[in-house]
Amino acid sequence: MTTRVEWMRGCATALVTPFRKDGSIDDACFTKLVERQIKGGVNLLVPCGTTGESATMSEAERLHVIRLSVEAVKGTKAKVIAGTGSNSTASTIEFTRKVREVGADAALIVAPYYNKPTQEGMFAHFSEIARSVKGFPIMLYNVPSRTASNISAATTLKLAAAHENIVATKEASGNFSQVMEIIAGRPKHFKVFSGDDVTTVPLIALGADGLVSVCANEIPRQTSKMVEYALAGSFHFARKLHYKILPLMEANFIESSPAPCKFVMKEMGLLEENLRLPLVPVTAETRNRLKAVMKEIGI
Repeated sequence: MTTRVEWMRGCATALVTPFRKDGSIDDACFTKLVERQIKGGVNLLVPCGTTGESATMSEAERLHVIRLSVEAVKGTKAKVIAGTGSNSTASTIEFTRKVREVGADAALIVAPYYNKPTQEGMFAHFSEIARSVKGFPIMLYNVPSRTASNISAATTLKLAAAHENIVATKEASGNFSQVMEIIAGRPKHFKVFSGDDVTTVPLIALGADGLVSVCANEIPRQTSKMVEYALAGSFHFARKLHYKILPLMEANFIESSPAPCKFVMKEMGLLEENLRLPLVPVTAETRNRLKAVMKEIGI
């Protein structure tokens, strides 16, 4: 029986993780950021993804942040899609089980990085995970620029057909042909999300179901409204918002994400600009460019 995830649609925010100067997680700040997202119209929260600097966090820290997310959404319509992926199949299974136990609604599982598995290996990896957490929804995460490997359209469709709980993909390959192949060939229950802010409106026009966003950390209301308009077929209004916030969507990747985003959020008074090594704060030149963008779009 197919795992039903009708709620998995719209704007999801790949949450930043606020750190204090000593490197510890700022729990109170994180909770306020989640509450701000919900007030801004975002009902899908994605903690411990790339934007959350999960690669520099211990398993205990990641589980703690996911617990904070689950607590913060209680009593609301919001759902938590927790980042649980790694380049070890066994470790990913173990952590995904823990995340399910603490109350997350689904898991976002990135393609194995560094290992560079074949498509056969990719299929085996995600299949083993899906079988080990039956009934728990899984969103694949394809981001070749980070992982050095691509989940092909054929492999994505094969996984969607083979496992009832592989219910979606976050596609950040930038390959429109690949994404269109997935949209055209997917089972009815399978969702496709843009993994890049800038490709959201065109991909929704092609049949995608939403966005996992970096930009929504800074401007949740505008980003979620853009997605809402596009999903409703109101592309005139979706385009207007797209072009208005496009400079920020692009500026968030002037340097390695989430460093630019955290600078903007610091300027907005939302958090302290602390990152974990090997990420460092953006350069003076980038700061000036980001300030200009903020002024341009009115934040």
